[in-house]
Amino acid sequence: MNAKNIFIFISFVCLFVSCTDDDSFSLSKSDILTFSSDTISMDTVFSTVPTSTRTFWVYNNAGDGIRCSKVRLARGNQTGFRINVDGEYLSSATGYQIYDLEVRKNDSIRVFVELTSPENGKQEPQLLEDELIFMLESGVEQKVVLNAYTWDANLLKNLFVKNDTTIESGNKPIVIYGGLTVDSCATLNISAGTTLYFHGDAGINIYGRLIADGKPDRNIIFRGDRTDKMFDYLPYDNVSGQWQGVHFYGSSYGNKIYFTDIHGTFNGIVCDSSDISKSKLQLYNSTVHNCQGYGVKSENCLIDIRNSQISNSLNDCVAIIGGSAIIQQCTLAQFYPFDSNRGAALYYSNFSGESYLPLLKMDCFNSIVTGYSNDVVIGAQLDDETKTFCYRFVNSLLRTPEVENNENLIDVKFENVTDTSVISGEKNFILVDIDKQRYDFHLKVGSPAIDSANADYTLPEDRDGKIRDEFPDIGCYEFFNDETNKN
Repeated sequence: MNAKNIFIFISFVCLFVSCTDDDSFSLSKSDILTFSSDTISMDTVFSTVPTSTRTFWVYNNAGDGIRCSKVRLARGNQTGFRINVDGEYLSSATGYQIYDLEVRKNDSIRVFVELTSPENGKQEPQLLEDELIFMLESGVEQKVVLNAYTWDANLLKNLFVKNDTTIESGNKPIVIYGGLTVDSCATLNISAGTTLYFHGDAGINIYGRLIADGKPDRNIIFRGDRTDKMFDYLPYDNVSGQWQGVHFYGSSYGNKIYFTDIHGTFNGIVCDSSDISKSKLQLYNSTVHNCQGYGVKSENCLIDIRNSQISNSLNDCVAIIGGSAIIQQCTLAQFYPFDSNRGAALYYSNFSGESYLPLLKMDCFNSIVTGYSNDVVIGAQLDDETKTFCYRFVNSLLRTPEVENNENLIDVKFENVTDTSVISGEKNFILVDIDKQRYDFHLKVGSPAIDSANADYTLPEDRDGKIRDEFPDIGCYEFFNDETNKN
C-alpha cells in the first residue's frame, strides 16, 4: 500500500471513529440535559392576545449524545402555549409532541415559547401553568415550567366615537386596537380612575373634544398594552414607542386633560394648527413621560400647561411653534435614555420650515427646565426681527448658559453647567436611573428649586394634588421634608 493510500485509509478511519463517537447516545440516568431556565414566565398577559416570543436553551454537557424519545406539552392544547423545539413545531397534528429529538454532546438547541391564553372568566388575573416535558431515552423525565397570569379584557378595535360618549373603568381592563377616533361633533369623556391600554398601532385621534377628568387619588392612565418585560429588569411599560399617543387635529378645541398619566408613546400629545383665539388644550396636573417622538408639540395653538411633568422624549419634551402658550409650575426634564441625540427640554420658535408662525406668547413661570445636556432651552427666531417672537421666563430654574441683561428673563436661576461634581440636572430629583429606566422627578433635598417660586405665579396645589406651603417650590412637585424625599 503506497503512502497516498495509507493517508486516505487513516483519514477514513479517523472520520469513521469521529462520526461514531458523535453519534453515540447515552442511556445512563446520570447523563441529563441542562436548561438555561427551568421556568419561563410570561408575567401578566391579556387573554386571547398573543404574547411576545420567549426563548430558552437546552444544553448537553454530558460525555455522549442524549436522545429524547419524546418532548411534549403536558396539557396539550388546553393552555394556549405554543412551542417550537429546534425548528419543530408542537402542533395539533403531532399531538403537541415530537419524537426522537437528539442533542449531541457539547451541543445545544433553542426552544421558542409563545402564548395566546383562553379567557378565564374571572375579573382578576389568574395563574395559567403548563410544562414542557423532555422524556430522555434513559427513562429520565425533565421538565421546564411555563406560566403566566392571564387577564380577561374588553378588546375594542377601531373605535369611532360619533356621539358624546363616556368611557370608564369596568370589571375588565380596556385594550384598544387600531385606534380611538372622536368625530368633530362629539365629546369623549374619560372618567377618573380609568386605564386605557393601547396596542402598538393605536392612539387617540381627536377631531372633536376630549375631557379626561382625573382626580388626585384616581389618575387616568393612557399606556401601552404590553404588560410583560423586555428584559428581567425592564418592563415594556418603561419603554418608549409602545403606542401612538394623543393627536388633536385642527378642528378640535376645548380639550381638557386633568390628573392624567400618558407614557410609553411615540408622540405624547400633538396639537395641530388652529384658531388661536380659542383654547386648544388645558393640560393640568398631568404627566407625559418617555416618548419616542415629542412629549408635547403645539403648532400655532392656544394651550395652557400647569402643574405637569413632561419628561424624557427623543425629540423635544415641549415644542411651542407659534401661537400662544403658558407653562406654569411645570417640570420639563430631558433625560431620554435611548439616544444621545435627544431634543431640548423646551423648544420655542416663530416658524415651521419656511412658514412664519407668530409666537404671540410663550410664558414660562415657576418651572424647572433641565436635562442631561448643558443647554436644554432652545429659542429659534426668524432673522427678521419684525416678526413676532414673544417669550418670558419668570422665577424658573433653567439649564442653559447664563444670560445677562435680558428683559425677558426675570429672577431666573441658572444651573451651573460647568459643575462636574454631579451629572447634569439629576441633582434636583429623587431618582434618575438610566440603567433600569426608573425615574422620580419629585424634588430632592438640596435642589435650588425648593422655596424659590414666585408667589404671584404659584398654583395652590401641586401635580399630586397636595397643598403647597407658604414657601412654594419651582416645578410641578412641592417638596415635603419626609422620608419620601430622601435618597
